[in-house]
Amino acid sequence: MVIESVAYARAGLAGNPSDGYFGKCLAVIVKDFSARVWLEPHDTIEIVPSPEDRPAYASLDDFMHEIQLHGYYGAERLMKAAIRRFVRYCREHGHPLHSRGFRLKYSSTIPRRVGLSGSSALITATLRCLMKFYSAEIPKPVLASLIRNVENEDLGIGAGFMDRVMQVYEGCVFMDLDRAYVEQHGYGRYEEIDIKLLPPLYIAYRTDLAEGSEVFHNNIKERFFRGDPDVVEAMRDFAAIAQTVRDLVVAGRGNEIDPWMDKNFDRRLSIFKLSQGDIEMVERARTTGASAKFAGSGGAIVGTYPDDATYERLVKVFAGTGTEVFKPTIA
Repeated sequence: MVIESVAYARAGLAGNPSDGYFGKCLAVIVKDFSARVWLEPHDTIEIVPSPEDRPAYASLDDFMHEIQLHGYYGAERLMKAAIRRFVRYCREHGHPLHSRGFRLKYSSTIPRRVGLSGSSALITATLRCLMKFYSAEIPKPVLASLIRNVENEDLGIGAGFMDRVMQVYEGCVFMDLDRAYVEQHGYGRYEEIDIKLLPPLYIAYRTDLAEGSEVFHNNIKERFFRGDPDVVEAMRDFAAIAQTVRDLVVAGRGNEIDPWMDKNFDRRLSIFKLSQGDIEMVERARTTGASAKFAGSGGAIVGTYPDDATYERLVKVFAGTGTEVFKPTIA
């Protein structure tokens, strides 16, 4: 018996990306890209490397190109940390684990290091396989926090809530991460939004702009937790923008969120150190009449467009730049 689990990419529509600052955010799942994990019973515990994490390179140039796109770390460490965290959780909560071994195989179509949440998707899919294999039920909000702990505590990756919540809940979710509530419960208040209320969305990304989220976040988290007034005020602004966008969408006024998405990016530009390539992507998209902001930590943007003519202009303005433009599947 082979168990297969899948987790999808995600895009942040409003708020701070992957918010770990006790704010608010709104995001959608992107089913055009996915991470898949297959688990089959085995004599031992084994993780089979994917072709995407190949150990051999044709030349030095091939090696340098691969590292530029994908970084130094493959999926194996993510999956090892997910297994360890799952075992610890089950033992702490009294869930019995049988002694049968398993083999894990994986594959991912999520573009790496462009802020579409490829790492947490692999962790999510791995945990879903383990839950099925060991017949373990983990409530959705707890599972999302468990995935976050894999990255934050086990791997030292600066991870917030948005990615993991989206990959567990899917669809469109508004997250209120009030500090007192999070510290009491270990997770925030999550509201699932009817995706039919969303305006037309597009996503554009360039893999040659790839960099890890740890590069993007630079010293912002440190400044926030030491009370830097500029950063603290910016996080309040992001939360207010997310609340406004949520309210407009729920009220059936999703076609009015475009200026707020633009404000979201402009506010980010005021405190984060962003690459010129990322800034140019946003500026280029806005020349067509579409709105634009980061989908996550950079490398990919998301926005709204009022009509098909605007979308065609988006495709045309990015032609020849190495940029992929598409309409995300959220259903």
